[in-house]
Amino acid sequence: MPKITLNGVTVDFPFQPYKCQEEYMTKVLECLQKKVNGVLESPTGTGKTLCLLCTTLAWREHLHDAISARKIAARAQGELFPDRALSSWGNAASDGDGDNTACYTDIPKIIYASRTHSQLTQVISELRNTSYRPRVCVLGSREQLCIHPEVKKQESNHMQIHLCRKKVASRSCHFYNNVEEKSLEQELAAPILDIEDLVKSGNRHKLCPYYLSRNLKQQADIIFMPYNYLLDAKSRRAHSIDLKGTVVIFDEAHNVEKMCEESASFDLTPHDVASGLDVIDQVLEEQTKVAQQGDLLLEFSADSSSSGLNMELEDIAKLKMILLRLEGAIDAVELPGDDNGVTKPGSYIFELFAEAQITFQTKGCILDSLDQIIQHLAGRAGLFTNTAGLQKLADIIQIVFSMDPAEGGPSSMVGPGVSQSYKVHIHPDTSHRRTAQRSDAWSTSAARKQGKVLSYWCFSPGHSMRELVRQGVRTLILTSGTLAPVSSFALEMQIPFPVCLENPHVIDKHQIWVGVVPKGPDGAQLSSAFDKRFSDTCLASLGKALGNIARVVPHGLLVFFPSYPVMEKSLEFWRAQDFARKLEALKPVFVEPRSKGGLSEVMDAYYSTVASPGASGAVFLAVCRGKVSEGLDFADTNGRGVIVTGLPYPPRMDPRVVLKMQFLDEMKGQGGARGQFLSGRDWYRQQASRAVNQAIGRVIRHRHDYGAVFLCDHRFSYADARAQLPSWVRPHVKVYDGFGHVIRDVAQFFRIAQKTAHRSTLSLLSEKRPLDEQRGGRKKIRLVSGQEGPAASAQAGRAKLFMVAVKQALSQASFDTFARALQDYKGSDDFEALVACLHPLFAEDPKKHSLLQGFYQFVRPHHKQRFEEVCIQLTGQGCGYQPEHSLPQRQGAPPALDPSGRREFDPKLTLSQGAARQLDPGEHLNQGRPHLTSRPSSAGVSSSRPQEKSGAPRAERQGQPAVSAYLADARRALGSAGCSRLLAALTTYKRDDDFEKVVAVVAALTTERPEDLPLLQRFSMFVRPHHKQRFRQTCAALTGPPVPGTDTEPPGPWEGSPAVPPDPTHGAPGPGPSQLDKPGRTQSKISSFFRQRPVGGAGSPSRPPGAPRGHAQSEWGL
Repeated sequence: MPKITLNGVTVDFPFQPYKCQEEYMTKVLECLQKKVNGVLESPTGTGKTLCLLCTTLAWREHLHDAISARKIAARAQGELFPDRALSSWGNAASDGDGDNTACYTDIPKIIYASRTHSQLTQVISELRNTSYRPRVCVLGSREQLCIHPEVKKQESNHMQIHLCRKKVASRSCHFYNNVEEKSLEQELAAPILDIEDLVKSGNRHKLCPYYLSRNLKQQADIIFMPYNYLLDAKSRRAHSIDLKGTVVIFDEAHNVEKMCEESASFDLTPHDVASGLDVIDQVLEEQTKVAQQGDLLLEFSADSSSSGLNMELEDIAKLKMILLRLEGAIDAVELPGDDNGVTKPGSYIFELFAEAQITFQTKGCILDSLDQIIQHLAGRAGLFTNTAGLQKLADIIQIVFSMDPAEGGPSSMVGPGVSQSYKVHIHPDTSHRRTAQRSDAWSTSAARKQGKVLSYWCFSPGHSMRELVRQGVRTLILTSGTLAPVSSFALEMQIPFPVCLENPHVIDKHQIWVGVVPKGPDGAQLSSAFDKRFSDTCLASLGKALGNIARVVPHGLLVFFPSYPVMEKSLEFWRAQDFARKLEALKPVFVEPRSKGGLSEVMDAYYSTVASPGASGAVFLAVCRGKVSEGLDFADTNGRGVIVTGLPYPPRMDPRVVLKMQFLDEMKGQGGARGQFLSGRDWYRQQASRAVNQAIGRVIRHRHDYGAVFLCDHRFSYADARAQLPSWVRPHVKVYDGFGHVIRDVAQFFRIAQKTAHRSTLSLLSEKRPLDEQRGGRKKIRLVSGQEGPAASAQAGRAKLFMVAVKQALSQASFDTFARALQDYKGSDDFEALVACLHPLFAEDPKKHSLLQGFYQFVRPHHKQRFEEVCIQLTGQGCGYQPEHSLPQRQGAPPALDPSGRREFDPKLTLSQGAARQLDPGEHLNQGRPHLTSRPSSAGVSSSRPQEKSGAPRAERQGQPAVSAYLADARRALGSAGCSRLLAALTTYKRDDDFEKVVAVVAALTTERPEDLPLLQRFSMFVRPHHKQRFRQTCAALTGPPVPGTDTEPPGPWEGSPAVPPDPTHGAPGPGPSQLDKPGRTQSKISSFFRQRPVGGAGSPSRPPGAPRGHAQSEWGL
């Protein structure tokens, strides 16, 4: 892997970084070395994750090496290095911080936080692809990690927590008991484990993954966690997260502002209080019965202890009284008659809670009592054991009294520092979840009134950020693809960010098209403004625009609406006016569901529709700030276009939005923090632009992706709106006057993009080839002396299938690394460098061991034995090496054959690239399709067909007898294990209709030996009609190009192949297709694989985007 030096630190990067990646890593190092905070924006597809991991881990290694150098120099008293100053070992060795890096334990830990565990799993996957092997820990909740059957059955997370604690305290969880004995085993401590790996290891070793991860945290160099674990003080305490001296990275940080505010806010509803009172009533009644069963208080105490609740009846009654007083205090607040609610200063919350006797002095006892009751009821089932209300009350008390009195006392809590960040809002409850009236003597008259919701809202994300700084964080790095405008984002955080970066994209200008579309095809203005968004004129014009854009955007098209109501209203109108039917005729339409439950099914259907051969793509209607607008991947054909139908401003009359804007205006007017505040209006506009930018980020997902962005709202034509777009988008924005010019330019863009996409894909392997080769010079390839035989074709086919499997198994960045390594190996013949690159890609994950073994086919003869040894060392299995595989090709000597009858390439035989293309069937008009006969020339070859192991009379292979005959032949040819794999693949294909999976398995089984090739073609009987054409193309690619010259359809291209490979020791082989040819050079095979891929993705090539579709134009009113 290339090593680059930045700011004195050597970074081991998987490939030669782009300029923007070097700039990004330099900024990260600046933050780390200067102990300052940074806000770094870099677009999706620029490798942020890889840059962050490599840079931070390289910096840690640099510190480690500097400390080692200092210790060596101190012990040798300067004798070992008399001519070398201590500072020459790097900045760390002579850091002004001296004592802070005096020993290895002082090297800062890295805390890497992202929004979700699925995103963290992707990050850990990227870490495996680097050369760094730090000690890793990933933190998760019991809901994700617990493997105890009884605890897993609990419906709510807090019930899982309390039942788990109960079992741990009583030592009745054998998974927990095993943790201390096994957690330090090498198998568990050494690998890089994600959440799924932790659970698998826990099940395999019968130990608790949750407590295992907590143990691993103590020795970890880098800790992964969702960022609510950091921002929520309660979660920090629960996971014992020590932030002192750490480097904290927030990836996908565009959500941090919202998460900071929400983690410090709450809404207490009447239902929460009422359900809590019901649970306390139940416990009070239960404990009263226990007390009545004994005559003595001692007996009662013993009984209560054995029941798991060590509380006096009086304490339970006090807790009920506290809840009743809190309910009464909230209900006593007078509201205006217009149902708008009333707003109070943040300090009012302490007055309200004091009326219920909840203060700094009493909060400890109250929290202990609540915790005991919840834990006492943990594991019980029933309507009246729902402790969610009590748990919420406990969480609320912790939020309100979050700062320990020892850190500043109660007076500091009601001072301007905290109270100004909050507002108390009390408003009528409209949820209709009011619990039935309680009729006991303890009930309050408030229960008969309309309930009120107590909201305590934090409006300053800086409150949580400042708390992190107070905890002693060394460096805080916030990064995302959509932080623009970066300056205002930094202002919101309310802590200094001396290092800022807005990175450009790695794509070229021909890969992105951005247009502002202010008018529809009918000339009507497009607008999502509140007074226009639902007008018939605007909806009709938007529907016509969407239909016309769908005609020219190939494959997948994403349409983002400002909100769910706007999307649903638009769709309702389009269905009534027949626009939806016309759109469905062009592309099937999918709609983002409001609930999270149905999203995965809709997404799977969308992806499969886009990938279907011959399909025109699909349209996905989604919502800005919704589940689809971030986190989901729409790379390549899944998202060739993004339409933003308006500016998604927050709801202007929502009380929380109104109060947020008022809060910001107040802070700005008071000159708080030296005036470092946005105005309310600026914040309001920023929320819309951030949501738009997040939606735009769906279109370009990697270096070689391309797509178009349509901003369909006239307000995007204003300069201030465009200024809010990401810096990498702004140079490409064009404002259009007429809709016709939009369609014309987009059609032209996709025509050019699709032509260049093929070359972009090839550049994965050819970016670093010699200059003369790029200018059409000579390229070493195989000289073909006759028609390729099935053995050579099968080898080429396996190379193609291998590349498909690698591309599916690796991320885009990892595949780029793999392709570069292969190209470097081709040019340098450096075996050690090749293995160093393959090790992190394939050896770390047992699921990828087969890919490492499959790479054997690309290893040059003089390296094959060493590669076999490497495979055995890394995976425990070899690659089928035999001594004759290492025989070099000598000039004038008979060509060497491998055991399958294939020859090694001769590097001395060369042809120009033009001649190579003439020999490449993928470059001809017929593409080697089976409309040409494929019988080999019979000159000098026996015309008798060797006996086939899989042969059978054609007449008896119709219907069920044909299936039985095929399976019998497959069992004889492939053995029982191979036949079982074939049947499993066939069963899966019948269930999920995944052509790519089944053809990969079948081809791998049937192309190993030439005599098994008939099984591949006969498999056609199982292929479904809509996959027949692709299967024929696959067969043609795997079994060689047809040979013209006869007008009869031969039994198959394998005719004339020898049943047994010739012995290479018997001199020159006899004539025959498989013997006259040598296999092509492996790098040529890979290039051929990329050339033969359709530009648009899997399946047959789609219609050019600019081509007319009959009457579609008139139907859409253009």
